[in-house]
Amino acid sequence: MNYLTYLPVWDKLNKSQQDTLKNSAVKRKFKKTEILHNESADCTGLILVISGQLRAFTISDDGREITMYRLFERDICLFSASCIMNSIQFDITIAAEKDSEVLVIPSEVYKSIMEVSAPLANYTNEVMASRFSDVMWLIDQVMWKSFDKRLAEFILNESNIEGTDILKITHETIGNHLGNPREVVTRMLKYFVNERLILLSRGTIEIIDKVGLEKITE
Repeated sequence: MNYLTYLPVWDKLNKSQQDTLKNSAVKRKFKKTEILHNESADCTGLILVISGQLRAFTISDDGREITMYRLFERDICLFSASCIMNSIQFDITIAAEKDSEVLVIPSEVYKSIMEVSAPLANYTNEVMASRFSDVMWLIDQVMWKSFDKRLAEFILNESNIEGTDILKITHETIGNHLGNPREVVTRMLKYFVNERLILLSRGTIEIIDKVGLEKITE
C-alpha cells in the first residue's frame, strides 16, 4: 500500500514528485516508549503515522516533561523536520506511546518538492499553523486553568482515546503529560477518589462517575 496517499494533497503532485517521495520515504517500526526524535537531534524528517500512537513533548531545564500533542493514524509531524521552515527552531521529543509504524520522509526531499509545489506548501503551512494552535492552547491551559480541571479533562480524553473507563496509566505518566510532579497528580487523584469520581488501584484508574468529571471541566 502507498501510505503517502494519506497526504491530502497527494493527487495534486505530479508523477515525478510522487515518485521522488515514494523512493525516498522509509517505513520504520517503533516499540512502545521508544524515541523517534529527540530535541538534540538534527532534522529527523517528516513523520507520517501508519499505525499506533505517538506523543510529542518538550522537556524543561529541570527535567520535567509536558505533552504538546498526540499523533494518531494518518497524522503528520512537522516539528521533527522544523529545519524545512525558515526561522523556526522548536525543540521537541517524539516517542511511541504504543507500538507504532511510521513513514519517514527525508526533510531535504520534502522541502525540495514543497518549494515548487503550491499545494504541498499550503498544506504544510496549514499543518504547522494547526500545531502552533495546539501549543498555544496548551499554554493557555497551563497558565489559566486549575489543575483539577486539567486532570479531569485528561482522564476523560484518555478514556475516549482508549475506548474504556479503565485506564492503565501511572501517576508519573500523567504528570509527564501535564507537566506536574507525580506527587501533585497523586494528591488530586485521591481527591477524585474521595469525591467518588474514580477508583484507584496499582497502575490503574477506573472512572465511576464520568458526569462528575465532566462537571469539573466546565
